[in-house]
Amino acid sequence: MAQPDVDVSQQSGEQPVGAVVILAAGEGTRMKSTRSKLLHELGGHPMLSYAVDAATALQPERIVVVVGYLREQVEAHLAEVAPHVTIAVQGNDAYGTGYAVKCALDVLGDVRGEIVVTYGDVPLLTSETLAGLVADHRARGSAATVLTADVPEPTGYGRVIRDDADLVSRIVEHKDASPDERAVTEINSGIYVFDAAVLSRGLAEITTENASGELYLTDVVTVARRQGLAVAAHVTDDRWQTEGINDRIQLARMNGELNRRILDRWMRAGVTVIDPATTWVHASVDLGQDVTLLPNTSLEGATSVAAGAVIGPDTTLVDVEVGEGATVTRTHGSLAVIGAGASVGPFAYLRPGTQLGENGKIGTFVETKNAQIGPGAKVPHLSYAGDAVIEEGANIGAGVIFANYDGVTKSTSTVGRASFVGSNSVLAAPVRIADGAYVAAGSAITTDVGVGELGVSRARQRNIPGWVLRKRAGTKTARAAEQAAGQEESS
Repeated sequence: MAQPDVDVSQQSGEQPVGAVVILAAGEGTRMKSTRSKLLHELGGHPMLSYAVDAATALQPERIVVVVGYLREQVEAHLAEVAPHVTIAVQGNDAYGTGYAVKCALDVLGDVRGEIVVTYGDVPLLTSETLAGLVADHRARGSAATVLTADVPEPTGYGRVIRDDADLVSRIVEHKDASPDERAVTEINSGIYVFDAAVLSRGLAEITTENASGELYLTDVVTVARRQGLAVAAHVTDDRWQTEGINDRIQLARMNGELNRRILDRWMRAGVTVIDPATTWVHASVDLGQDVTLLPNTSLEGATSVAAGAVIGPDTTLVDVEVGEGATVTRTHGSLAVIGAGASVGPFAYLRPGTQLGENGKIGTFVETKNAQIGPGAKVPHLSYAGDAVIEEGANIGAGVIFANYDGVTKSTSTVGRASFVGSNSVLAAPVRIADGAYVAAGSAITTDVGVGELGVSRARQRNIPGWVLRKRAGTKTARAAEQAAGQEESS
């Protein structure tokens, strides 16, 4: 789940909001997906998570999520990340936002105070905006307050119609609006705070006599005004907070806007982003001061990067911890730890369980998995280190393979402090290279190498005279050999 917003609960002495109702029952047919629309991600988290976080930060007495289509998926997600919410199920016998809120009230029972109604597909709505909505509602003593925004192109949105006292007289859905009403640019976000009793009475009176044959929550506003009650509008100047997601085009656009805001926040906090257009940072990522992000970098999940580190270009890190002053270049890493001052890449692949110590090195075309690489240790070139312990100051030559799997079990090999493994060697696990030992290049090591020993495991070289002229006659190699032999004879 996305990181929760800061606590914006009401000031000391005020009653908390009675309930927040999150509407999340829609089919989302325009997503054309077998997955619930509410579980599609932006900023690394399902869009429903943002609504739950914003609601939770208000510290209401209860939170109810109304589910319907693909409810099993949504309920499973909520059970994992938000067990504090209550589920209400919208049946198939009626439709519309009014009916969905009725389903929530059936679960809530007797609620006093305010009920905030919001949506699971409005991910940029913040808890601060919800708190401002509630505060304005209380200050005016309104029966209901609707969050609105001025949208230059309001097609598809419900229009907010005000009276001479600048109160909301009614809200008209786009399809039901007259030409004059469609010219209004103040739109209904669908996000409200109601007095609980007003909401309950209003829902009992609304009907399906409209173009869609649905129970509109907006009609509760009309009922309240007919009863002589005040309905106010709380205008936000950030229309992105009122915008929902219905298809993948809107999802991509909203994801881009969220990422822009995340990057802006980090740049204001002292992070350098060379190319924001190609840099993606999830909402749950943590960055230190003077971090530099180079182009085509994606930081995902619970990744954290400490002060002064340089990441990128062309790097993806998922749930990776990067220490101060480290550099990570053209690398893909997940569930790994990179120590302070360490160097990774280019073209490295850090798989889960990799731990690189302070000032250590994982170099070009190196793959690691479940590998503990100590301070100052180096795996610089073209190697695979799986199920490996490489202790402080050890050096692994180019092309070394930690052969950790025998077809049945995986085992661990260890290279001791300040030891050296020569290029193109294979360590057949489980073996231990002791402290201060050497392995000769090209060796296949199957038994332990002791302290201060040289491990050598390869056949003695022998050269066969005349082999090329006999076995490769007529080739360019043979011609070169004949020419060189003639030159030797004449010299």
